[in-house]
Amino acid sequence: MSHGTFYIISEDAPENSKSGLLRFISNLVISHYQQGKKIFILADCRAQAEKIDELLWQLNPNNFIPHNLVGEGARTGSIVEIGWGDLHYSGHRNLLINLAQHAPAFAVSFSQMIDFVPCEEKSKQQARERYKMYRQAGIVLNTVDISTLTH
Repeated sequence: MSHGTFYIISEDAPENSKSGLLRFISNLVISHYQQGKKIFILADCRAQAEKIDELLWQLNPNNFIPHNLVGEGARTGSIVEIGWGDLHYSGHRNLLINLAQHAPAFAVSFSQMIDFVPCEEKSKQQARERYKMYRQAGIVLNTVDISTLTH
């Protein structure tokens, strides 16, 4: 059974900015990588995927995480793979981090899924739709107010 977490982003949270959210995501990736999970990040577009890729290259060398954009590197992909649009991940993955505006149909193939609820109204409505789709697909969901986490 798949489990999912929706992080709710309040207006005053540091994650409400693009750079703040990307830093939060890189910290999630570090944490889950250290737990031995293989991760797929579904970016909203190629430009966002490239920003995430670059941010992961800029991590402290002690936190280096093998990663690549879909289609680069080994055929089976590295521990962390970053895709967008209709690009699919290589091989089995444990965790999906979804930054796309839609709920990918393949989300149920992951044991864990992470998504976000931005504070902007249009994006919030899109997140509600993703939540409904995940729930209908049988993913057990919970929500976390991102501002309650230690920064």
